[in-house]
Formats: sequence, C-alpha cells, structure tokens
Amino acid sequence: MECDFPSVNSNKQEIKEIFASVKTIAVLGLSPDSSKDSHRVAAYLQAHGYKIVPVYPKEEIILGETVYNSLAEIPFPIDMVNIFRKSAALDPIADACISRGDIKVFWAQKGIVNNAAAQKAKDAGMMVVQNMCSMVEHRSL
Repeated sequence: MECDFPSVNSNKQEIKEIFASVKTIAVLGLSPDSSKDSHRVAAYLQAHGYKIVPVYPKEEIILGETVYNSLAEIPFPIDMVNIFRKSAALDPIADACISRGDIKVFWAQKGIVNNAAAQKAKDAGMMVVQNMCSMVEHRSL
C-alpha cells in the first residue's frame, strides 16, 4: 500500500504519553471480522485495558461493545480516535473530532496519511499519529 510521507506526526515520547493518558478509544472502521487488522488491533487494545468504542455502520455489537454509526452518536467522552479508513476520509473525520471537542488523539493506522487533515487536528489541539499501527507501537513500549 502506498501512502504519503506524514509531515505531521508524534514522536516516540509523545506516543508513550498517549498510551499512558488515554482510556477510551473510538475505532473507526472496526470490522466484525476477526481476521481483519482493525479487529485484531482493537481486541489487543481492549485486552490491555482500553475501553473500545466501535464505529461501524453495519453491526450492533463488536467485541462485546455497542457499535455507533458515527463519532457524533457516541454519548460519552472519547480520548482517542483510531482510524481504519481510507486517507480521503480523514478530512471529515478531523472535522467530526473537532466538532466533538473532547478528542485528544487523532491516530491514523499504518498506510493511512492525510497531512491536511492531520494539520487541522493538530491545530485544534490534538496529538496526531499517522502511518503507524497502535498495536505495534503499544507493544514496543
């Protein structure tokens, strides 16, 4: 998979701070299929004590958690979004995160880069990670 070089990205120390501070992670594009990366990563994070909030329009329950159709529908605070969507989808996702006002971390998984959306999220005060797998980064700590 080809992707742009991320011009906006957190460093290893910031990533360590992210995992120490976040508790609730909305996983955008969380597939119910256990063979998919989004499912494996979310299950890993859930097993390591993070509250996972699935955002996926075609299911009701994934990994034992209520599924929401969008970020706007989640009725409680979210610390981080973990994005498993195409790079082009990051612009409206950044806007949705900004609209919520409670999201501290904008994380685009491996192979996903959108520097304009990342800069928008950063300018709104979020920490930004692009083109990195949250499971791999968590394991490396």
